[in-house]
Amino acid sequence: MSGLKKTIIRAGLEGLYFSGAHVALRPFFQGVGAILTLHHVRPSRSGSYQPNRLLEVSPGFFGAVVRKLRRSGLDIVSLDEMYRRLTQRDFKRRFVCLTFDDGYRDNLQWAYPILKKHEVPFALYVPTSFPDRIGEIWWVALERVVANNDRIGLYIDGRERRFDCARPDDKKNIYEQLYWWLRSLETEDELRAVVRDLAARYGIDMKALCDELCMSWEDIAELSRDPLVTIGAHTVNHYMLKKTPERVARSEMEMSRAVIESAIGIRPEHFAYPVGDPTSAGPREFAIAAELGFKTAVTTQPGVLFSEHRNHLTALPRISLNGEFQQLRYLRVLMSGTATAMWNGFRRSPKAA
Repeated sequence: MSGLKKTIIRAGLEGLYFSGAHVALRPFFQGVGAILTLHHVRPSRSGSYQPNRLLEVSPGFFGAVVRKLRRSGLDIVSLDEMYRRLTQRDFKRRFVCLTFDDGYRDNLQWAYPILKKHEVPFALYVPTSFPDRIGEIWWVALERVVANNDRIGLYIDGRERRFDCARPDDKKNIYEQLYWWLRSLETEDELRAVVRDLAARYGIDMKALCDELCMSWEDIAELSRDPLVTIGAHTVNHYMLKKTPERVARSEMEMSRAVIESAIGIRPEHFAYPVGDPTSAGPREFAIAAELGFKTAVTTQPGVLFSEHRNHLTALPRISLNGEFQQLRYLRVLMSGTATAMWNGFRRSPKAA
Protein backbone atom coordinates (compact mmCIF):
# COMPACT_ATOMS: atom_id res chain seq x y z
CA MET A 1 0.00 0.00 0.00
CA SER A 2 1.45 3.34 -1.06
CA GLY A 3 2.20 6.06 1.46
CA LEU A 4 -0.32 8.40 -0.18
CA LYS A 5 -3.10 5.81 -0.03
CA LYS A 6 -2.36 5.10 3.64
CA THR A 7 -2.45 8.81 4.41
CA ILE A 8 -5.80 9.26 2.67
CA ILE A 9 -7.39 6.25 4.38
CA ARG A 10 -6.07 7.25 7.79
CA ALA A 11 -7.34 10.81 7.35
CA GLY A 12 -10.77 9.49 6.40
CA LEU A 13 -10.96 7.19 9.42
CA GLU A 14 -9.74 9.92 11.78
CA GLY A 15 -12.19 12.42 10.33
CA LEU A 16 -15.15 10.09 10.72
CA TYR A 17 -14.16 9.22 14.28
CA PHE A 18 -13.31 12.65 15.71
CA SER A 19 -16.22 14.38 13.98
CA GLY A 20 -18.63 11.86 15.44
CA ALA A 21 -19.99 11.18 11.96
CA HIS A 22 -19.59 7.44 12.44
CA VAL A 23 -22.03 7.63 15.36
CA ALA A 24 -24.52 9.89 13.58
CA LEU A 25 -24.54 7.79 10.41
CA ARG A 26 -24.38 4.39 12.09
CA PRO A 27 -28.18 3.81 12.09
CA PHE A 28 -28.17 4.15 8.31
CA PHE A 29 -25.06 2.14 7.43
CA GLN A 30 -24.28 -0.39 10.18
CA GLY A 31 -26.37 -3.15 8.62
CA VAL A 32 -27.25 -6.41 10.34
CA GLY A 33 -23.72 -7.70 10.79
CA ALA A 34 -20.18 -7.83 9.47
CA ILE A 35 -17.44 -10.29 8.52
CA LEU A 36 -13.91 -9.39 9.59
CA THR A 37 -10.95 -10.73 7.64
CA LEU A 38 -7.40 -11.27 8.85
CA HIS A 39 -4.29 -12.99 7.55
CA HIS A 40 -1.34 -12.99 9.97
CA VAL A 41 -1.45 -12.48 13.73
CA ARG A 42 2.13 -12.26 14.98
CA PRO A 43 4.48 -9.97 16.90
CA SER A 44 5.45 -6.80 15.07
CA ARG A 45 8.70 -7.02 13.12
CA SER A 46 11.39 -4.36 13.02
CA GLY A 47 12.59 -2.69 9.86
CA SER A 48 11.08 -0.17 7.50
CA TYR A 49 10.86 -2.53 4.53
CA GLN A 50 7.71 -4.52 5.19
CA PRO A 51 5.57 -4.24 2.05
CA ASN A 52 3.04 -6.82 3.27
CA ARG A 53 2.58 -5.24 6.69
CA LEU A 54 -1.07 -4.60 5.82
CA LEU A 55 -1.64 -8.39 6.08
CA GLU A 56 -0.60 -8.71 9.72
CA VAL A 57 -1.73 -7.46 13.11
CA SER A 58 -0.03 -7.90 16.45
CA PRO A 59 -1.36 -10.33 19.09
CA GLY A 60 -1.85 -7.38 21.43
CA PHE A 61 -4.07 -5.54 18.98
CA PHE A 62 -5.95 -8.69 18.04
CA GLY A 63 -6.63 -9.46 21.69
CA ALA A 64 -7.92 -5.92 22.19
CA VAL A 65 -10.21 -6.35 19.16
CA VAL A 66 -11.68 -9.57 20.54
CA ARG A 67 -12.26 -8.01 23.95
CA LYS A 68 -13.84 -4.94 22.35
CA LEU A 69 -16.18 -7.07 20.26
CA ARG A 70 -17.17 -9.09 23.32
CA ARG A 71 -18.01 -5.91 25.25
CA SER A 72 -19.85 -4.30 22.35
CA GLY A 73 -23.02 -6.34 22.64
CA LEU A 74 -22.53 -7.90 19.21
CA ASP A 75 -23.02 -11.63 18.81
CA ILE A 76 -19.79 -13.24 17.57
CA VAL A 77 -21.06 -16.12 15.45
CA SER A 78 -19.90 -18.91 13.17
CA LEU A 79 -20.39 -18.85 9.41
CA ASP A 80 -23.18 -21.40 9.74
CA GLU A 81 -25.00 -19.17 12.21
CA MET A 82 -24.47 -16.16 9.96
CA TYR A 83 -25.94 -18.15 7.08
CA ARG A 84 -28.94 -19.11 9.21
CA ARG A 85 -29.60 -15.54 10.27
CA LEU A 86 -29.34 -14.22 6.72
CA THR A 87 -31.53 -16.89 5.15
CA GLN A 88 -34.11 -16.85 7.96
CA ARG A 89 -34.04 -13.05 8.27
CA ASP A 90 -33.23 -13.30 11.95
CA PHE A 91 -31.90 -9.80 12.54
CA LYS A 92 -32.96 -9.23 16.14
CA ARG A 93 -29.31 -8.89 17.17
CA ARG A 94 -26.38 -7.57 15.17
CA PHE A 95 -23.54 -10.05 14.64
CA VAL A 96 -19.93 -10.35 13.53
CA CYS A 97 -17.87 -13.24 12.10
CA LEU A 98 -14.09 -13.58 12.30
CA THR A 99 -12.30 -15.14 9.32
CA PHE A 100 -8.66 -15.91 8.57
CA ASP A 101 -7.33 -16.43 5.05
CA ASP A 102 -4.53 -18.78 3.90
CA GLY A 103 -3.94 -20.96 6.97
CA TYR A 104 -0.82 -19.34 8.36
CA ARG A 105 1.01 -21.04 11.20
CA ASP A 106 0.85 -17.90 13.35
CA ASN A 107 -2.97 -18.18 13.41
CA LEU A 108 -2.50 -21.34 15.47
CA GLN A 109 0.36 -19.98 17.57
CA TRP A 110 -0.91 -16.48 18.36
CA ALA A 111 -4.56 -16.01 17.37
CA TYR A 112 -6.05 -19.33 18.45
CA PRO A 113 -5.14 -19.05 22.17
CA ILE A 114 -6.87 -15.65 22.29
CA LEU A 115 -9.95 -16.94 20.48
CA LYS A 116 -10.08 -20.05 22.67
CA LYS A 117 -9.75 -18.03 25.88
CA HIS A 118 -12.74 -15.88 24.93
CA GLU A 119 -14.69 -18.78 23.34
CA VAL A 120 -14.92 -16.97 20.01
CA PRO A 121 -15.92 -18.94 16.89
CA PHE A 122 -13.91 -18.29 13.74
CA ALA A 123 -13.30 -19.59 10.22
CA LEU A 124 -10.06 -20.59 8.55
CA TYR A 125 -9.97 -20.58 4.74
CA VAL A 126 -7.32 -22.98 3.43
CA PRO A 127 -5.72 -23.05 -0.06
CA THR A 128 -4.81 -26.72 -0.18
CA SER A 129 -1.45 -26.37 -1.94
CA PHE A 130 -0.11 -24.56 1.13
CA PRO A 131 -0.42 -27.45 3.63
CA ASP A 132 0.50 -29.79 0.75
CA ARG A 133 3.79 -27.83 0.66
CA ILE A 134 3.61 -27.25 -3.10
CA GLY A 135 2.05 -23.78 -3.03
CA GLU A 136 3.43 -20.48 -4.27
CA ILE A 137 3.11 -17.61 -1.81
CA TRP A 138 4.32 -15.37 -4.59
CA TRP A 139 3.88 -12.01 -2.83
CA VAL A 140 6.23 -13.17 -0.05
CA ALA A 141 8.68 -14.60 -2.59
CA LEU A 142 8.75 -11.20 -4.30
CA GLU A 143 9.20 -9.45 -0.95
CA ARG A 144 12.23 -11.59 -0.15
CA VAL A 145 13.83 -11.26 -3.57
CA VAL A 146 13.76 -7.50 -3.15
CA ALA A 147 14.84 -7.70 0.51
CA ASN A 148 17.87 -9.90 -0.19
CA ASN A 149 19.34 -8.05 -3.16
CA ASP A 150 20.67 -4.58 -3.96
CA ARG A 151 19.93 -4.99 -7.66
CA ILE A 152 17.51 -7.28 -9.47
CA GLY A 153 16.59 -7.91 -13.07
CA LEU A 154 13.58 -9.43 -14.78
CA TYR A 155 12.03 -9.55 -18.21
CA ILE A 156 9.18 -7.12 -18.84
CA ASP A 157 7.55 -6.94 -22.27
CA GLY A 158 10.29 -9.08 -23.78
CA ARG A 159 13.31 -7.19 -22.53
CA GLU A 160 15.32 -7.37 -19.34
CA ARG A 161 15.02 -4.46 -16.95
CA ARG A 162 17.27 -3.76 -13.99
CA PHE A 163 16.14 -2.29 -10.69
CA ASP A 164 18.37 -0.79 -8.00
CA CYS A 165 17.02 -1.59 -4.56
CA ALA A 166 19.88 -1.07 -2.12
CA ARG A 167 18.11 1.39 0.17
CA PRO A 168 14.94 0.64 2.18
CA ASP A 169 12.97 3.33 0.35
CA ASP A 170 14.11 1.89 -2.98
CA LYS A 171 13.01 -1.56 -1.89
CA LYS A 172 9.54 -0.33 -0.93
CA ASN A 173 9.10 1.50 -4.22
CA ILE A 174 10.40 -1.38 -6.35
CA TYR A 175 8.21 -3.91 -4.54
CA GLU A 176 5.14 -1.73 -5.01
CA GLN A 177 5.92 -1.23 -8.69
CA LEU A 178 6.56 -4.91 -9.40
CA TYR A 179 3.63 -6.14 -7.29
CA TRP A 180 1.09 -4.03 -9.18
CA TRP A 181 2.70 -4.84 -12.53
CA LEU A 182 2.29 -8.54 -11.72
CA ARG A 183 -1.30 -7.95 -10.64
CA SER A 184 -1.95 -6.22 -13.98
CA LEU A 185 -0.94 -9.27 -16.05
CA GLU A 186 -3.87 -10.88 -17.82
CA THR A 187 -3.47 -14.42 -16.55
CA GLU A 188 -2.31 -16.27 -13.46
CA ASP A 189 0.02 -18.33 -15.67
CA GLU A 190 1.91 -15.17 -16.68
CA LEU A 191 2.19 -13.95 -13.10
CA ARG A 192 3.40 -17.29 -11.75
CA ALA A 193 5.97 -17.71 -14.55
CA VAL A 194 7.57 -14.36 -13.74
CA VAL A 195 7.74 -15.03 -10.00
CA ARG A 196 9.08 -18.57 -10.49
CA ASP A 197 11.84 -17.16 -12.66
CA LEU A 198 12.67 -14.49 -10.08
CA ALA A 199 12.68 -17.02 -7.25
CA ALA A 200 14.93 -19.40 -9.17
CA ARG A 201 17.37 -16.65 -10.16
CA TYR A 202 17.66 -15.20 -6.66
CA GLY A 203 17.55 -18.34 -4.54
CA ILE A 204 14.07 -18.26 -3.01
CA ASP A 205 12.56 -21.70 -2.36
CA MET A 206 8.82 -21.09 -2.63
CA LYS A 207 7.91 -24.55 -1.35
CA ALA A 208 10.04 -23.90 1.74
CA LEU A 209 8.01 -20.72 2.31
CA CYS A 210 4.91 -22.89 2.73
CA ASP A 211 6.65 -24.99 5.34
CA GLU A 212 7.90 -21.90 7.16
CA LEU A 213 4.68 -19.89 7.11
CA CYS A 214 1.72 -22.25 6.80
CA MET A 215 0.01 -24.85 8.96
CA SER A 216 0.39 -28.52 8.19
CA TRP A 217 -2.58 -30.80 7.58
CA GLU A 218 -2.02 -32.13 11.10
CA ASP A 219 -2.37 -28.60 12.49
CA ILE A 220 -5.54 -27.98 10.48
CA ALA A 221 -7.03 -31.31 11.54
CA GLU A 222 -6.32 -30.48 15.17
CA LEU A 223 -8.04 -27.12 14.85
CA SER A 224 -11.00 -28.61 13.02
CA ARG A 225 -11.85 -30.78 16.02
CA ASP A 226 -12.66 -27.67 18.05
CA PRO A 227 -16.37 -26.76 17.73
CA LEU A 228 -15.35 -23.11 17.59
CA VAL A 229 -13.55 -23.65 14.26
CA THR A 230 -14.98 -23.72 10.73
CA ILE A 231 -12.66 -24.84 7.93
CA GLY A 232 -13.47 -23.20 4.61
CA ALA A 233 -12.15 -23.72 1.08
CA HIS A 234 -9.85 -21.16 -0.57
CA THR A 235 -8.95 -22.85 -3.90
CA VAL A 236 -6.03 -25.21 -4.46
CA ASN A 237 -3.39 -22.79 -5.75
CA HIS A 238 -4.60 -19.43 -4.44
CA TYR A 239 -5.35 -18.26 -7.98
CA MET A 240 -7.14 -15.04 -8.74
CA LEU A 241 -10.01 -16.95 -10.33
CA LYS A 242 -11.18 -14.20 -12.65
CA LYS A 243 -7.80 -14.45 -14.41
CA THR A 244 -8.31 -18.15 -15.19
CA PRO A 245 -10.49 -19.98 -17.73
CA GLU A 246 -13.88 -21.05 -16.39
CA ARG A 247 -12.93 -24.74 -16.28
CA VAL A 248 -9.87 -23.88 -14.16
CA ALA A 249 -11.86 -21.65 -11.81
CA ARG A 250 -14.46 -24.36 -11.33
CA SER A 251 -11.81 -27.03 -10.76
CA GLU A 252 -9.92 -24.86 -8.24
CA MET A 253 -13.08 -24.39 -6.20
CA GLU A 254 -14.32 -27.95 -6.47
CA MET A 255 -10.96 -29.64 -5.92
CA SER A 256 -10.09 -27.52 -2.89
CA ARG A 257 -13.21 -28.78 -1.15
CA ALA A 258 -12.46 -32.38 -2.15
CA VAL A 259 -8.84 -32.21 -0.97
CA ILE A 260 -9.82 -30.76 2.41
CA GLU A 261 -12.47 -33.44 2.87
CA SER A 262 -9.93 -36.13 2.03
CA ALA A 263 -7.28 -34.65 4.35
CA ILE A 264 -9.32 -33.96 7.48
CA GLY A 265 -12.68 -35.65 6.92
CA ILE A 266 -14.71 -32.43 6.84
CA ARG A 267 -16.47 -31.17 3.71
CA PRO A 268 -16.24 -27.36 3.59
CA GLU A 269 -19.50 -25.52 3.06
CA HIS A 270 -18.01 -22.03 2.88
CA PHE A 271 -15.54 -20.49 0.43
CA ALA A 272 -13.28 -17.43 0.13
CA TYR A 273 -12.05 -16.03 -3.18
CA PRO A 274 -8.26 -15.49 -3.17
CA VAL A 275 -7.40 -11.77 -3.22
CA GLY A 276 -11.16 -11.26 -3.50
CA ASP A 277 -11.32 -7.83 -5.14
CA PRO A 278 -13.17 -7.12 -8.42
CA THR A 279 -10.08 -8.02 -10.49
CA SER A 280 -10.00 -11.53 -9.02
CA ALA A 281 -13.64 -12.49 -8.46
CA GLY A 282 -16.84 -11.43 -10.18
CA PRO A 283 -20.29 -12.63 -11.30
CA ARG A 284 -18.90 -15.73 -13.04
CA GLU A 285 -17.13 -16.88 -9.88
CA PHE A 286 -20.13 -16.03 -7.69
CA ALA A 287 -22.34 -18.19 -9.91
CA ILE A 288 -19.89 -21.12 -9.86
CA ALA A 289 -19.71 -21.05 -6.06
CA ALA A 290 -23.52 -21.18 -5.90
CA GLU A 291 -23.67 -24.00 -8.46
CA LEU A 292 -21.14 -26.00 -6.45
CA GLY A 293 -23.38 -25.72 -3.40
CA PHE A 294 -21.31 -23.52 -1.11
CA LYS A 295 -23.55 -21.94 1.52
CA THR A 296 -21.53 -18.72 1.46
CA ALA A 297 -18.53 -17.27 -0.34
CA VAL A 298 -16.70 -14.15 0.73
CA THR A 299 -14.85 -11.45 -1.18
CA THR A 300 -12.57 -8.72 0.11
CA GLN A 301 -14.89 -6.04 -1.18
CA PRO A 302 -15.25 -3.64 1.76
CA GLY A 303 -18.66 -3.55 3.36
CA VAL A 304 -20.95 -4.67 6.14
CA LEU A 305 -23.87 -7.06 5.73
CA PHE A 306 -27.44 -5.98 5.06
CA SER A 307 -30.61 -8.02 4.89
CA GLU A 308 -30.36 -7.90 1.09
CA HIS A 309 -27.25 -10.03 1.22
CA ARG A 310 -29.46 -13.10 1.67
CA ASN A 311 -29.81 -12.82 -2.12
CA HIS A 312 -26.03 -12.60 -2.67
CA LEU A 313 -24.68 -15.33 -0.39
CA THR A 314 -21.72 -16.13 -2.66
CA ALA A 315 -20.65 -12.49 -3.00
CA LEU A 316 -20.40 -11.33 0.60
CA PRO A 317 -18.25 -8.32 1.55
CA ARG A 318 -15.80 -8.23 4.42
CA ILE A 319 -13.99 -5.66 6.53
CA SER A 320 -10.22 -6.03 6.63
CA LEU A 321 -8.35 -5.63 9.90
CA ASN A 322 -5.42 -3.98 8.17
CA GLY A 323 -2.04 -4.00 9.85
CA GLU A 324 -1.42 -0.40 8.81
CA PHE A 325 -4.35 0.81 10.94
CA GLN A 326 -4.13 -0.92 14.31
CA GLN A 327 -6.28 1.40 16.40
CA LEU A 328 -9.50 0.45 18.17
CA ARG A 329 -11.09 3.73 17.15
CA TYR A 330 -10.71 2.65 13.53
CA LEU A 331 -12.53 -0.59 14.36
CA ARG A 332 -15.43 1.48 15.73
CA VAL A 333 -15.60 3.46 12.50
CA LEU A 334 -15.40 0.35 10.32
CA MET A 335 -18.06 -1.51 12.27
CA SER A 336 -20.38 1.49 11.97
CA GLY A 337 -20.44 0.94 8.21
CA THR A 338 -19.75 4.60 7.48
CA ALA A 339 -16.22 4.18 6.10
CA THR A 340 -17.20 1.39 3.74
CA ALA A 341 -20.31 3.33 2.71
CA MET A 342 -18.05 6.20 1.68
CA TRP A 343 -15.80 3.76 -0.17
CA ASN A 344 -18.84 2.40 -2.00
CA GLY A 345 -20.19 5.81 -2.95
CA PHE A 346 -22.71 5.84 -0.10
CA ARG A 347 -24.47 2.81 -1.38
CA ARG A 348 -25.13 0.51 1.55
CA SER A 349 -22.98 -2.17 -0.08
CA PRO A 350 -21.83 -3.11 -3.57
CA LYS A 351 -24.26 -6.04 -3.75
CA ALA A 352 -27.15 -4.67 -1.75
CA ALA A 353 -27.55 -1.28 -3.42
